[in-house]
Amino acid sequence: MINRDDIINALKTVFDPEIPVNIWDMGLVYDIVIDGANVVITMTFTSPTCPMMEELLAQVRQVVSNVAGVKSVDVKLVWEPAWNLSRMSDAARLELDLTNMGW
Repeated sequence: MINRDDIINALKTVFDPEIPVNIWDMGLVYDIVIDGANVVITMTFTSPTCPMMEELLAQVRQVVSNVAGVKSVDVKLVWEPAWNLSRMSDAARLELDLTNMGW
């Protein structure tokens, strides 16, 4: 049985090199679906012109595929709903000094 927390912890190891916050705390991951040994990650980026997009998608596939029990990983890239700062975790806002933004 695949543990959702293990997948989240794996996703927390993926960082955009330009932002010192992981993709989970940035709020870039919209959904995780576990179907037996198959995992579907639905995610977005802050911008469709992110120069590291392909590398980060590959890294997501790799780290999730390393989770115990995972046989396949499908990463679905979406642009709706559009990402915004309110999706960030409190830890991410603190790291980026955005705590006084009125969230």
